Amino acid sequence: MRLDFKIQKIHSTMIKILINDGIHPDGKLLLEDAGFEVQTEKIEQADLEAQLPAFDVICVRSATKVRADLIDKCPNLKAICRGGVGLDNIDVAHAKSKGIEVYNTPAASSQAVAELVFAHAFSLARFVHTSNRAMPSKGDSEFKGLKKSFAKGMQLRGKTIGIIGFGRIGQETARIALGLGMKVMPVDLVINELDLKLNIYDSDDVSLSVKLKTYAMDKMLANADVISLHVPGGKKALIGAEEFAKMKDGVIVINAARGGTIDEDALLAALESGKVRGAGLDVFVNEPTPRKDLLEHPQISLTPHIGAATVEAQRNIGLELAEKLIAHFDK
Repeated sequence: MRLDFKIQKIHSTMIKILINDGIHPDGKLLLEDAGFEVQTEKIEQADLEAQLPAFDVICVRSATKVRADLIDKCPNLKAICRGGVGLDNIDVAHAKSKGIEVYNTPAASSQAVAELVFAHAFSLARFVHTSNRAMPSKGDSEFKGLKKSFAKGMQLRGKTIGIIGFGRIGQETARIALGLGMKVMPVDLVINELDLKLNIYDSDDVSLSVKLKTYAMDKMLANADVISLHVPGGKKALIGAEEFAKMKDGVIVINAARGGTIDEDALLAALESGKVRGAGLDVFVNEPTPRKDLLEHPQISLTPHIGAATVEAQRNIGLELAEKLIAHFDK
């Protein structure tokens, strides 16, 4: 009965939603069942100023930018949604000053991003990224040589992982690390201590809780064998030459957060000096055109910003966005 009332109420207002960077079909269906008019045909950035005023809501991912000048041209805009965690492509403060709510989906993709972190970690620890490049061209003629080249792998069990930013994704990364038998050293500006619940097989029947304290950045840098970043982008890189100098020799550094949180020039220098064993990058400063010297570097494991790009995460994002919009217009 409550759902019927909700659909009737929303349908009568004919709220128009522009889904500009895609949405999982389940999320779209949920919105349409609630009476929203949903458009999923993309409007190019240059054309948004002319066309967005016809919509009440815009939902974006990282591709579409919703800046102050665009917001000012859209008097009917009531909500802006970001399918994902970061909000750096949206002028949040300006939107809220105009009475426009801004929503994101911080919980939907945490596990997907954390798993990608360890895809890079395993790849770098066992030279999988380099082996996959070399085997197609040399595997049939230089097999023994390649075997020798990639023989000095590293096991992650017993190693220490530093996690910069201990929010949802950082905590999910910690859960995987603990399952592997790693020591976890989180760094966070707000959290000092946390009881982290570990569910086995996604079940509450078998679970345990681990108390984790956070560490000072310098202490973590000096002790971590693997460092993973889970912080929003800022004006200044969080990891630069000074931070690399404080790290252990042979460290692995992974960035599946935001381009710019690592100084890319400093990273290349640290790779060349041997300070950094390898880097896993899912994000870049100049997306969608990352610099070539990063893309071609043999010690970097690369993915094209796919942290949340799993079927499960995309469905979760679509449903979470739909639920938040339904709740917003049902107030």
